[in-house]
Amino acid sequence: MKDNYCVIMGGGIGSRFWPFSRESYPKQFLDFFGTGRSLLQMTFDRFAKIIPVENIFIVTNEQYATLIHEQLPELSVSQILLEPARRNTAPCIAYAAYHIRACNPNANIVVAPSDHLILKEDVFLKDVSKGLEFVKQNRALVTMGIKPSRPETGYGYIQSSGVMADDFTKVKTFTEKPNLDLAKVFYESGEFYWNSGLFLWNVNTILEAFEKYLPDIATRFDMGKDKFNTDEEVDFIKENFAYCLNISIDYGIMEKADNVFMLCVDFGWADLGTWGSLFDIARKDDQNNASLKSRALLYESSGNVVALDDPGKLAVIQGLHDYIVAEADNVLLICKKEDEQRIKQFVADAQMKFGKEYN
Repeated sequence: MKDNYCVIMGGGIGSRFWPFSRESYPKQFLDFFGTGRSLLQMTFDRFAKIIPVENIFIVTNEQYATLIHEQLPELSVSQILLEPARRNTAPCIAYAAYHIRACNPNANIVVAPSDHLILKEDVFLKDVSKGLEFVKQNRALVTMGIKPSRPETGYGYIQSSGVMADDFTKVKTFTEKPNLDLAKVFYESGEFYWNSGLFLWNVNTILEAFEKYLPDIATRFDMGKDKFNTDEEVDFIKENFAYCLNISIDYGIMEKADNVFMLCVDFGWADLGTWGSLFDIARKDDQNNASLKSRALLYESSGNVVALDDPGKLAVIQGLHDYIVAEADNVLLICKKEDEQRIKQFVADAQMKFGKEYN
Protein backbone atom coordinates (compact mmCIF):
# COMPACT_ATOMS: atom_id res chain seq x y z
CA MET A 1 0.00 0.00 0.00
CA LYS A 2 2.92 2.35 0.63
CA ASP A 3 3.74 2.25 -3.11
CA ASN A 4 0.23 3.32 -4.14
CA TYR A 5 -0.36 6.98 -4.97
CA CYS A 6 -3.24 9.11 -6.17
CA VAL A 7 -3.14 12.25 -8.32
CA ILE A 8 -6.31 14.37 -8.39
CA MET A 9 -6.47 16.88 -11.24
CA GLY A 10 -8.24 19.95 -9.89
CA GLY A 11 -7.23 22.91 -12.03
CA GLY A 12 -10.09 23.18 -14.54
CA ILE A 13 -12.41 26.15 -14.89
CA GLY A 14 -15.56 24.09 -15.53
CA SER A 15 -17.00 26.65 -17.94
CA ARG A 16 -19.78 24.31 -19.11
CA PHE A 17 -21.29 24.66 -15.61
CA TRP A 18 -21.51 28.42 -15.95
CA PRO A 19 -22.85 30.52 -14.30
CA PHE A 20 -22.38 28.44 -11.13
CA SER A 21 -18.83 27.53 -12.02
CA ARG A 22 -16.66 30.64 -12.43
CA GLU A 23 -12.95 31.06 -13.07
CA SER A 24 -12.50 32.38 -9.52
CA TYR A 25 -14.50 29.50 -7.96
CA PRO A 26 -14.86 26.56 -10.39
CA LYS A 27 -17.13 23.56 -10.07
CA GLN A 28 -14.73 21.23 -8.24
CA PHE A 29 -15.02 23.49 -5.20
CA LEU A 30 -18.83 23.56 -5.24
CA ASP A 31 -21.25 21.43 -3.21
CA PHE A 32 -23.84 20.52 -5.85
CA PHE A 33 -25.70 17.95 -3.75
CA GLY A 34 -26.05 19.68 -0.39
CA THR A 35 -23.86 17.10 1.35
CA GLY A 36 -21.53 19.63 2.92
CA ARG A 37 -18.65 18.35 0.76
CA SER A 38 -17.51 19.73 -2.58
CA LEU A 39 -16.79 17.53 -5.60
CA LEU A 40 -13.07 17.81 -4.81
CA GLN A 41 -13.60 16.83 -1.17
CA MET A 42 -15.77 13.88 -2.19
CA THR A 43 -13.05 12.68 -4.57
CA PHE A 44 -10.41 12.98 -1.85
CA ASP A 45 -12.62 11.17 0.69
CA ARG A 46 -13.11 8.32 -1.76
CA PHE A 47 -9.43 7.69 -2.44
CA ALA A 48 -8.36 8.21 1.17
CA LYS A 49 -10.08 4.90 1.96
CA ILE A 50 -7.47 2.91 0.01
CA ILE A 51 -4.54 5.31 -0.52
CA PRO A 52 -2.43 6.67 2.38
CA VAL A 53 -3.34 10.35 2.83
CA GLU A 54 0.32 11.33 2.57
CA ASN A 55 0.37 9.71 -0.93
CA ILE A 56 -2.48 11.81 -2.32
CA PHE A 57 -1.51 14.80 -4.45
CA ILE A 58 -3.62 17.58 -5.95
CA VAL A 59 -2.44 19.27 -9.15
CA THR A 60 -4.14 22.61 -9.66
CA ASN A 61 -3.65 26.11 -10.98
CA GLU A 62 -1.78 28.34 -8.57
CA GLN A 63 -4.77 30.70 -8.27
CA TYR A 64 -6.65 27.92 -6.41
CA ALA A 65 -3.98 27.26 -3.76
CA THR A 66 -5.98 28.97 -1.01
CA LEU A 67 -9.17 27.11 -1.91
CA ILE A 68 -7.36 23.76 -1.83
CA HIS A 69 -5.87 24.52 1.60
CA GLU A 70 -9.29 25.56 2.91
CA GLN A 71 -11.10 22.50 1.61
CA LEU A 72 -8.39 19.91 2.29
CA PRO A 73 -6.48 21.10 5.38
CA GLU A 74 -5.22 17.56 5.98
CA LEU A 75 -2.83 17.90 3.04
CA SER A 76 0.64 19.35 3.48
CA VAL A 77 1.91 22.14 1.26
CA SER A 78 4.13 19.64 -0.60
CA GLN A 79 1.06 17.61 -1.62
CA ILE A 80 -0.46 20.50 -3.56
CA LEU A 81 1.35 20.87 -6.88
CA LEU A 82 0.69 24.31 -8.34
CA GLU A 83 0.69 24.97 -12.08
CA PRO A 84 1.66 28.54 -13.06
CA ALA A 85 -0.22 28.19 -16.38
CA ARG A 86 -2.99 26.05 -17.90
CA ARG A 87 -1.47 23.45 -20.19
CA ASN A 88 -4.05 20.62 -20.28
CA THR A 89 -3.71 17.15 -18.76
CA ALA A 90 -0.43 15.86 -20.26
CA PRO A 91 1.85 18.45 -18.60
CA CYS A 92 -0.23 18.16 -15.43
CA ILE A 93 0.33 14.40 -15.29
CA ALA A 94 4.01 14.73 -16.19
CA TYR A 95 4.53 17.20 -13.34
CA ALA A 96 2.89 14.86 -10.85
CA ALA A 97 4.77 11.81 -12.15
CA TYR A 98 8.20 13.47 -11.89
CA HIS A 99 7.40 14.71 -8.39
CA ILE A 100 6.17 11.30 -7.23
CA ARG A 101 9.12 9.44 -8.77
CA ALA A 102 11.42 11.65 -6.68
CA CYS A 103 9.48 10.51 -3.62
CA ASN A 104 9.16 6.84 -4.58
CA PRO A 105 10.64 5.33 -7.79
CA ASN A 106 8.37 2.27 -7.41
CA ALA A 107 5.12 4.23 -7.23
CA ASN A 108 1.90 2.92 -8.76
CA ILE A 109 -0.42 5.81 -9.53
CA VAL A 110 -4.14 6.32 -10.08
CA VAL A 111 -4.97 9.62 -11.80
CA ALA A 112 -8.48 11.02 -11.43
CA PRO A 113 -10.40 14.18 -12.26
CA SER A 114 -11.78 16.08 -9.28
CA ASP A 115 -15.37 16.31 -10.50
CA HIS A 116 -16.68 12.78 -11.01
CA LEU A 117 -19.55 11.17 -9.16
CA ILE A 118 -19.28 7.51 -8.14
CA LEU A 119 -22.49 5.88 -6.92
CA LYS A 120 -21.14 2.38 -6.13
CA GLU A 121 -18.10 3.35 -4.09
CA ASP A 122 -17.27 -0.13 -2.82
CA VAL A 123 -17.15 -1.49 -6.39
CA PHE A 124 -15.09 1.50 -7.47
CA LEU A 125 -12.47 1.00 -4.77
CA LYS A 126 -12.14 -2.70 -5.63
CA ASP A 127 -11.61 -1.84 -9.29
CA VAL A 128 -8.99 0.80 -8.46
CA SER A 129 -7.16 -1.68 -6.23
CA LYS A 130 -7.29 -4.28 -8.99
CA GLY A 131 -5.88 -1.76 -11.46
CA LEU A 132 -3.04 -0.72 -9.17
CA GLU A 133 -2.03 -4.34 -8.72
CA PHE A 134 -2.13 -4.89 -12.50
CA VAL A 135 0.13 -1.93 -13.32
CA LYS A 136 2.50 -3.03 -10.57
CA GLN A 137 2.94 -6.36 -12.35
CA ASN A 138 2.66 -5.19 -15.98
CA ARG A 139 4.18 -2.44 -18.10
CA ALA A 140 0.74 -1.14 -18.97
CA LEU A 141 -1.15 2.12 -19.24
CA VAL A 142 -4.63 1.40 -17.91
CA THR A 143 -7.86 3.30 -18.38
CA MET A 144 -11.31 2.48 -17.04
CA GLY A 145 -14.04 2.08 -19.65
CA ILE A 146 -17.76 2.74 -19.11
CA LYS A 147 -20.37 0.97 -21.25
CA PRO A 148 -22.16 3.81 -23.07
CA SER A 149 -25.86 4.40 -22.45
CA ARG A 150 -26.29 6.79 -25.41
CA PRO A 151 -24.34 8.37 -28.28
CA GLU A 152 -22.37 11.07 -26.48
CA THR A 153 -20.08 13.64 -28.12
CA GLY A 154 -18.65 14.96 -24.87
CA TYR A 155 -16.61 11.85 -23.98
CA GLY A 156 -13.68 10.04 -25.52
CA TYR A 157 -14.23 6.46 -26.70
CA ILE A 158 -12.14 3.32 -26.26
CA GLN A 159 -12.42 0.33 -28.60
CA SER A 160 -11.79 -3.11 -27.16
CA SER A 161 -9.58 -5.49 -29.13
CA GLY A 162 -10.87 -8.62 -27.45
CA VAL A 163 -7.31 -9.56 -26.41
CA MET A 164 -7.38 -10.12 -22.65
CA ALA A 165 -4.83 -10.04 -19.85
CA ASP A 166 -6.59 -11.16 -16.69
CA ASP A 167 -9.67 -8.91 -16.48
CA PHE A 168 -8.09 -6.24 -18.67
CA THR A 169 -8.62 -5.93 -22.41
CA LYS A 170 -6.03 -4.60 -24.82
CA VAL A 171 -7.21 -1.34 -26.34
CA LYS A 172 -7.53 -1.30 -30.13
CA THR A 173 -8.26 2.40 -30.68
CA PHE A 174 -8.62 5.46 -28.51
CA THR A 175 -10.74 8.27 -30.00
CA GLU A 176 -11.22 11.66 -28.39
CA LYS A 177 -14.73 13.23 -28.50
CA PRO A 178 -16.27 12.19 -31.85
CA ASN A 179 -19.01 14.04 -33.73
CA LEU A 180 -22.58 12.82 -33.31
CA ASP A 181 -22.64 10.57 -36.38
CA LEU A 182 -19.47 8.79 -35.28
CA ALA A 183 -20.72 8.56 -31.70
CA LYS A 184 -23.82 6.77 -33.00
CA VAL A 185 -21.64 4.27 -34.88
CA PHE A 186 -19.56 3.68 -31.75
CA TYR A 187 -22.65 3.22 -29.59
CA GLU A 188 -24.35 0.79 -31.97
CA SER A 189 -21.22 -1.33 -32.54
CA GLY A 190 -21.01 -2.53 -28.94
CA GLU A 191 -17.20 -2.49 -29.15
CA PHE A 192 -16.69 0.98 -27.73
CA TYR A 193 -16.66 2.26 -24.17
CA TRP A 194 -16.63 5.76 -22.74
CA ASN A 195 -13.26 6.95 -21.51
CA SER A 196 -13.84 7.69 -17.83
CA GLY A 197 -10.73 9.86 -17.53
CA LEU A 198 -9.44 7.55 -14.79
CA PHE A 199 -5.92 6.24 -15.48
CA LEU A 200 -3.56 3.86 -13.70
CA TRP A 201 0.14 3.14 -14.30
CA ASN A 202 3.48 2.64 -12.69
CA VAL A 203 5.45 5.87 -12.54
CA ASN A 204 8.24 4.46 -14.71
CA THR A 205 5.80 3.22 -17.36
CA ILE A 206 4.15 6.61 -17.81
CA LEU A 207 7.46 8.47 -17.88
CA GLU A 208 8.75 6.05 -20.54
CA ALA A 209 5.63 6.91 -22.54
CA PHE A 210 6.34 10.64 -22.20
CA GLU A 211 9.89 10.07 -23.45
CA LYS A 212 8.59 8.16 -26.47
CA TYR A 213 5.46 10.10 -27.45
CA LEU A 214 5.88 13.56 -25.91
CA PRO A 215 9.66 14.05 -25.87
CA ASP A 216 9.34 17.86 -25.74
CA ILE A 217 7.60 17.63 -22.36
CA ALA A 218 9.89 14.85 -21.09
CA THR A 219 13.04 16.77 -22.06
CA ARG A 220 11.88 19.92 -20.31
CA PHE A 221 11.11 18.07 -17.06
CA ASP A 222 14.29 16.01 -17.31
CA MET A 223 16.27 19.26 -17.11
CA GLY A 224 15.07 19.65 -13.53
CA LYS A 225 14.65 16.04 -12.43
CA ASP A 226 17.10 16.54 -9.55
CA LYS A 227 15.05 19.46 -8.26
CA PHE A 228 11.80 17.61 -7.69
CA ASN A 229 10.85 17.10 -4.07
CA THR A 230 13.37 19.77 -3.03
CA ASP A 231 13.12 23.48 -2.26
CA GLU A 232 14.09 24.21 -5.87
CA GLU A 233 11.07 22.48 -7.42
CA VAL A 234 8.67 25.45 -7.28
CA ASP A 235 11.12 27.80 -8.98
CA PHE A 236 11.86 25.23 -11.69
CA ILE A 237 8.15 24.75 -12.41
CA LYS A 238 7.54 28.51 -12.57
CA GLU A 239 10.34 28.89 -15.08
CA ASN A 240 9.48 25.90 -17.29
CA PHE A 241 5.87 24.77 -17.03
CA ALA A 242 4.44 27.45 -19.32
CA TYR A 243 6.70 26.25 -22.15
CA CYS A 244 5.17 22.77 -22.17
CA LEU A 245 2.89 21.73 -25.03
CA ASN A 246 -0.79 22.40 -24.38
CA ILE A 247 -2.05 18.87 -25.02
CA SER A 248 -4.23 16.25 -23.35
CA ILE A 249 -2.92 12.91 -22.16
CA ASP A 250 -5.49 11.33 -24.50
CA TYR A 251 -4.13 12.94 -27.67
CA GLY A 252 -0.51 12.98 -26.55
CA ILE A 253 -0.06 9.42 -25.31
CA MET A 254 -3.14 7.20 -25.00
CA GLU A 255 -4.07 7.35 -28.70
CA LYS A 256 -0.50 6.46 -29.72
CA ALA A 257 0.74 3.95 -27.16
CA ASP A 258 0.75 0.20 -27.87
CA ASN A 259 0.50 -0.88 -24.23
CA VAL A 260 -2.90 0.57 -23.32
CA PHE A 261 -5.33 -1.71 -21.50
CA MET A 262 -8.88 -1.13 -20.33
CA LEU A 263 -10.79 -2.40 -17.34
CA CYS A 264 -14.51 -2.41 -18.17
CA VAL A 265 -16.30 -1.15 -15.06
CA ASP A 266 -19.77 -0.53 -13.69
CA PHE A 267 -19.55 1.53 -10.52
CA GLY A 268 -22.24 4.14 -11.16
CA TRP A 269 -19.97 6.66 -12.88
CA ALA A 270 -21.00 10.15 -13.92
CA ASP A 271 -18.72 12.80 -15.35
CA LEU A 272 -20.21 15.97 -13.94
CA GLY A 273 -18.97 18.03 -16.84
CA THR A 274 -22.26 19.54 -17.94
CA TRP A 275 -25.70 20.56 -16.69
CA GLY A 276 -27.08 17.65 -18.70
CA SER A 277 -24.94 15.14 -16.83
CA LEU A 278 -26.15 16.58 -13.54
CA PHE A 279 -29.76 16.44 -14.75
CA ASP A 280 -29.33 12.75 -15.61
CA ILE A 281 -28.61 11.79 -12.01
CA ALA A 282 -30.80 14.33 -10.20
CA ARG A 283 -34.12 13.56 -8.53
CA LYS A 284 -37.01 14.61 -10.76
CA ASP A 285 -40.70 15.45 -10.37
CA ASP A 286 -43.62 13.84 -12.21
CA GLN A 287 -42.88 15.92 -15.32
CA ASN A 288 -39.18 15.00 -15.34
CA ASN A 289 -38.04 18.40 -14.02
CA ALA A 290 -35.02 18.58 -11.72
CA SER A 291 -34.70 21.41 -9.18
CA LEU A 292 -31.21 21.40 -7.70
CA LYS A 293 -31.24 22.78 -4.16
CA SER A 294 -33.74 25.33 -5.49
CA ARG A 295 -37.35 26.38 -4.98
CA ALA A 296 -39.27 26.15 -8.22
CA LEU A 297 -42.87 26.06 -9.42
CA LEU A 298 -43.19 24.61 -12.91
CA TYR A 299 -46.36 24.70 -15.01
CA GLU A 300 -46.87 22.94 -18.35
CA SER A 301 -43.11 22.30 -18.28
CA SER A 302 -41.05 19.13 -18.56
CA GLY A 303 -37.46 17.91 -18.76
CA ASN A 304 -35.96 21.08 -17.28
CA VAL A 305 -33.10 21.52 -14.85
CA VAL A 306 -33.37 24.49 -12.49
CA ALA A 307 -30.55 25.73 -10.26
CA LEU A 308 -30.51 28.92 -8.18
CA ASP A 309 -27.66 29.86 -5.88
CA ASP A 310 -29.96 31.84 -3.53
CA PRO A 311 -32.00 29.37 -1.43
CA GLY A 312 -34.55 32.09 -0.67
CA LYS A 313 -35.28 32.79 -4.33
CA LEU A 314 -38.20 31.18 -6.15
CA ALA A 315 -38.28 30.33 -9.86
CA VAL A 316 -41.73 30.25 -11.48
CA ILE A 317 -41.57 28.66 -14.93
CA GLN A 318 -44.36 28.08 -17.43
CA GLY A 319 -44.26 26.39 -20.82
CA LEU A 320 -40.60 25.39 -20.97
CA HIS A 321 -39.44 21.97 -22.14
CA ASP A 322 -35.91 20.57 -21.92
CA TYR A 323 -34.19 23.75 -20.80
CA ILE A 324 -31.44 24.71 -18.38
CA VAL A 325 -32.43 27.57 -16.06
CA ALA A 326 -29.49 28.53 -13.86
CA GLU A 327 -28.86 31.70 -11.91
CA ALA A 328 -25.74 32.51 -9.91
CA ASP A 329 -24.30 35.84 -8.81
CA ASN A 330 -24.78 38.28 -11.70
CA VAL A 331 -25.87 35.86 -14.44
CA LEU A 332 -29.13 34.17 -15.42
CA LEU A 333 -28.74 31.43 -18.04
CA ILE A 334 -31.71 30.04 -19.99
CA CYS A 335 -30.49 27.52 -22.54
CA LYS A 336 -31.80 24.46 -24.36
CA LYS A 337 -30.31 21.32 -22.84
CA GLU A 338 -29.45 20.02 -26.31
CA ASP A 339 -27.33 23.14 -26.90
CA GLU A 340 -25.37 23.03 -23.66
CA GLN A 341 -22.09 22.56 -25.55
CA ARG A 342 -22.52 26.21 -26.61
CA ILE A 343 -22.19 27.46 -23.03
CA LYS A 344 -18.44 27.90 -23.43
CA GLN A 345 -19.18 30.28 -26.30
CA PHE A 346 -21.78 32.12 -24.20
CA VAL A 347 -19.15 32.66 -21.51
CA ALA A 348 -16.64 33.97 -24.03
CA ASP A 349 -19.22 36.31 -25.58
CA ALA A 350 -20.34 37.64 -22.19
CA GLN A 351 -16.76 38.33 -21.16
CA MET A 352 -15.94 40.04 -24.45
CA LYS A 353 -19.05 42.24 -24.50
CA PHE A 354 -19.60 43.00 -20.82
CA GLY A 355 -16.32 42.29 -19.02
CA LYS A 356 -14.49 39.71 -16.95
CA GLU A 357 -16.93 39.94 -14.05
CA TYR A 358 -19.19 37.62 -16.05
CA ASN A 359 -16.52 34.92 -16.51
